[in-house]
Amino acid sequence: MYRVWNFLTNYSLLLIIGALTALVWANVNAESYHHFVEFVIWDHAPIGHPHDGHRTLTLHYLINDVLMALFFAIAAKEVWEAIILKNGSLRGKKAATPLFATLGGMVGPIAIYLGMALFIWPDTYSNVSNGWAIPTATDIAFSYLVGRIVFGAGHPAVRFLLLLAIADDAAGLIILAIFYPSGDLAPQWLGLSLAAAVAVYVLANWLPRRLDRGNQMRPNSTWMRNKLGFWPYAIAACISWYGFMRSGIHPALGLLPIVPTIPHADRAFGIFSEAEQYLTDLLNHIEHLLKHPVEIILFFFGLVNAGVEFSAISEPTWLVLGGLIIGKPLGILIFGYIGARVLRLGLPQGMRIIDLFVIGCVAAIGFTVSLFIASVAFDAGPVQDAAKMGALFSFAAAGISIVAGLVCRVEKRQI
Repeated sequence: MYRVWNFLTNYSLLLIIGALTALVWANVNAESYHHFVEFVIWDHAPIGHPHDGHRTLTLHYLINDVLMALFFAIAAKEVWEAIILKNGSLRGKKAATPLFATLGGMVGPIAIYLGMALFIWPDTYSNVSNGWAIPTATDIAFSYLVGRIVFGAGHPAVRFLLLLAIADDAAGLIILAIFYPSGDLAPQWLGLSLAAAVAVYVLANWLPRRLDRGNQMRPNSTWMRNKLGFWPYAIAACISWYGFMRSGIHPALGLLPIVPTIPHADRAFGIFSEAEQYLTDLLNHIEHLLKHPVEIILFFFGLVNAGVEFSAISEPTWLVLGGLIIGKPLGILIFGYIGARVLRLGLPQGMRIIDLFVIGCVAAIGFTVSLFIASVAFDAGPVQDAAKMGALFSFAAAGISIVAGLVCRVEKRQI
């Protein structure tokens, strides 16, 4: 297995620093923290939160709705390559069991979250039920880092975990788009995003290759790459993002239609593989250009989203935590067993059934995407803060995973 990009380590570190800074700041001086988060950059702006008949661009909106689109674009790039390329990690029989386990890793948390809400705190069910998707998330970076600690870098369970995490993120993007609109739906605006994607694909990708047929020098494609580079796609991305914003679908997903239109390599080396830095296709080139900006964006994402007062801990905290800590391992174990044994899809060589439970414990670290979903599932207030605290507490899954690895006698394997 190729070594995973240092992007994950850097991203984890900056995100944690941002989240810890926010947590301390909010508990020391909550008023100044919230004033910072809701700082108005531009009132009566063309983009931003709808507010009394006009839009207001705040710092929170800039980070969560505009800049986080770059983070989701990178995640979408990995999903796209894993699905479309001939040797993509989510193609073929090798991905069957991880995909089935991913389904369990979503069904389990939803069942635990809603079940606990219904039977333990029925009086608050209507207030918290919309947060059912929060515990379905798996943080790719943190899960990978903990997975290496538990299994060792050479264990097949680590690759299984990465496949599960990227499939989980793909499902999370779909959930965000369908179940959590950012405003009143106006689907006709999606036509603008579709038009931008089709136009840039035809003009900047398909047409130059069409004109270069039979010419090994590829003059048109070379001119397009050398003279225009990524700019046609950047313009299309801005148009697509605006279409998403006006359509009511969360604009952080606005770059997703553009990702498949960008020229890409004909092979994949694995999720966030370090080897991909040597590929020269435009899609990987853009990803490498975004690497450091996205690290900084994720620092600010942690800073503007993780500032929760400890007094906010309440029922939603335990619902999110229960969905992740209990629902993830059980769901992945049960569905993984059904896929591997009942449906006879099998497991990677060197993996045991009990390893699925340990993988589920590792995948229970929701953090980044759980925080994001919490911020859109609930309006700002006590319920949202309590749900965010559950996402932050999901770091406890790291310790649980290490203990589970010892109890289940996981044999570490290094590369």
